[in-house]
Amino acid sequence: MKLKRSSRLVDMTEYLLRHPHQVIPLSYFSERYESAKSSISEDLTIIKENFESQEIGQLQTQAGATGGVCYMPCMGCTEAKQLLSDLQSQMTQKERLLPGGYLYMTDILGKPDYINAIGRLIASVFIDKKLDAVMTMETKGIPLAYAVASQCSVPVVVVRRSSKVTEGSTVSINYISGSSKRIQTMVLPRRSLKEHARVLIVDDFMKAGGTMKGMMNLTKEFGAEVAGMAVFVEKNDERPKLVDQYVSLLKLSILEQEDTLTIENGNVAKWLSIPVSQINE
Repeated sequence: MKLKRSSRLVDMTEYLLRHPHQVIPLSYFSERYESAKSSISEDLTIIKENFESQEIGQLQTQAGATGGVCYMPCMGCTEAKQLLSDLQSQMTQKERLLPGGYLYMTDILGKPDYINAIGRLIASVFIDKKLDAVMTMETKGIPLAYAVASQCSVPVVVVRRSSKVTEGSTVSINYISGSSKRIQTMVLPRRSLKEHARVLIVDDFMKAGGTMKGMMNLTKEFGAEVAGMAVFVEKNDERPKLVDQYVSLLKLSILEQEDTLTIENGNVAKWLSIPVSQINE
């Protein structure tokens, strides 16, 4: 379809936003808009400058006959600060405290605006990582996993506590819960992961890290590689976590004597190479 430049820019931007982390040949846009590649290149330069100035993401070009353009979503410092601030104000309500030191977050994870923004923030941390899948544990981590996976254009792998007949043969392991010290089981279908796949593990809440550690071990059973780990909220605890090198967006502290909670920023600023002072302003 032959379009004016203004219409072409709008349509091209919309297409790129819907196809993150996918290399799109210039010839595709040239044929789509019946325009010369030189005109398409000029359009992409305009879009690239706009993406960067608005902190929407990066637009990378690849030269050569098989080259093209790739949109990589990311979140800038200003938007990250605002998101974390909004989440803190939403989650510091005393009635969110649950027995066992947990936090009620279902309403937050059920709001598309929040969950999509959280997914984009986590994807920003791993923007330079080549990922093949996003893994999570059923059930509350599933919305978060899909939000991240949609920004990375990779499938979601859901680890379950018991096998289902509809998933075929499975691999199961036992792991020790970091908080209760109980032996539990996690299961994953054999078809879920390929050997050497690079996996990003995400979860909604982490106390001691037992579930994360279990998913790491399960990934190794498939001959796959853990490319990173991210959690929405981690509980601040004097005991050391069972995992390290993880990204946390928020950190929960509970003063049981007074039955109060505080929410502060996690370590995400370090992973985004943003000065902590800027995130905490």
